Amino acid sequence: MADSKREIERKYESADSGLPDLTGVAGVAAVVDKGVAHLDATYHDTGDERLAASSVTLRRRTGGSDAGWHLKFPIAPHVRDEIHAPLSDTLPDDLAALVRSRVRDSELLPMVRLRSDRDVRHLLDADGRLLAEVSVDTVHAERLTGRGGQAQWTEVEVELADGGDPALLDKVEKRLRKAGVRPSASSSKLARALEETAPKKRRASAPAREPVTAGDHVLAYVRTQRDAIVELDPAVRRDVEDSVHSMRVATRRLRSTFKSFGKILDRTVTDPIGEELKWLAGELGLDRDREVLTDRLTAAVDEAPDGLVRGPLAERLRSWSSAEHSGARGRLLGVLDSRRYLTLLDTVDALIADPPLLKAAGKEPHQPIAKAVRKDFRKVSALIGQAADLEPGTDRDVALHEARKKAKRTRYAAEAAEPVLGKPARTMVKSMKALQNLLGEHQDSVMARQALRELSAVAHAAGESAFTYGVLHEREEQRAVRVEAELPGFWDGIKDGAAGL
Repeated sequence: MADSKREIERKYESADSGLPDLTGVAGVAAVVDKGVAHLDATYHDTGDERLAASSVTLRRRTGGSDAGWHLKFPIAPHVRDEIHAPLSDTLPDDLAALVRSRVRDSELLPMVRLRSDRDVRHLLDADGRLLAEVSVDTVHAERLTGRGGQAQWTEVEVELADGGDPALLDKVEKRLRKAGVRPSASSSKLARALEETAPKKRRASAPAREPVTAGDHVLAYVRTQRDAIVELDPAVRRDVEDSVHSMRVATRRLRSTFKSFGKILDRTVTDPIGEELKWLAGELGLDRDREVLTDRLTAAVDEAPDGLVRGPLAERLRSWSSAEHSGARGRLLGVLDSRRYLTLLDTVDALIADPPLLKAAGKEPHQPIAKAVRKDFRKVSALIGQAADLEPGTDRDVALHEARKKAKRTRYAAEAAEPVLGKPARTMVKSMKALQNLLGEHQDSVMARQALRELSAVAHAAGESAFTYGVLHEREEQRAVRVEAELPGFWDGIKDGAAGL
């Protein structure tokens, strides 16, 4: 079974003079020599180095205190999440799943072997607690594929102890710099090894050019959403907070982009992809919708006066939420392992590599991109007007929900347009987000009332009081009424602000 931890560390180029005296660092009372560990790590990647391109590392290491398989994902500069699995001859299934969105059907190969002599020191505070581990690593790198070569270097690594104060790293770095030790130019040992052992004739890939045409700008946004889906996949599998929602949003952004910019990217090609993205967003939404409803209903119960709460509502909500989560999560993991999902990722990659550009894609970007955003905005306006003409009830609820979906689409189109249109696009993004939130409150009320009716029926069948469910239902109905009353004036303000687009 894999374990995970947050790794916060910094790497430095090491001089032959070794480490300075780190007892001079504020807060460090003692530096304890822990001896030398001999580490032997083999790093795995696809033949085209997809993991390395994403700054993801996968290794099998022997020696030291944490021998086994290590998978590391970048979180921020100097910060990575490390997932560790016990030592085995083959890659454990749970780690293989975490790299599947990047690897897909490609074979993982031994790419680089790193053998290191690690001279370890522990930095302790006055109470003997571990603050950080400092090591001087003498590294020998050997490329295991192609005609790559070998390399050798020495580096200093400073890793913060679990729960430690990151400010300590700044203090240690200040002391190291005074002694002539400088930050490493490479983000990791693997990155340096790949660079220094690469075949001499291999050329670095050309840097991506800045977007120029309308097609360039739309494709840049498409790439960003594709990358987000791929990068969020491991977090969703690990059930990281907000990861499902973020992946769903990226999926919706991508689908919306295909719809909004149909004069730039051929919809005969993108519409089938959009249907698959709709399927994926729906699967992701099963768990997300549960989260939203659970939070809303739990808050409603907590806010209700004690005299109005009758029966075991909190316990029934927990039971309902747990059952929904368990079923939705198992289904979602199956989706992420499915051939349909991996084919979708491949299809999006193929579109980016060979985009179905139409005539407008080659134009200067301002006119076709602004036109697309205005068209989406007009659709929102029409739906708001349609809803206003309907009597309160199911038909109006549906119309307002459709308006909310179109507001999202307009928001995403405006996001894609920001590099081209500047402030007017940013204003549109803010306006559509505000409208989306307002209409979202209305839709959440609709969904909460449906859930309350279902829970009430279950409670009644179990012989429990259904009184409080009715009270909460009425409160949710009043929330929707307030949104509907606020909407006309709110929309008038948005229309005035959109005049500059």
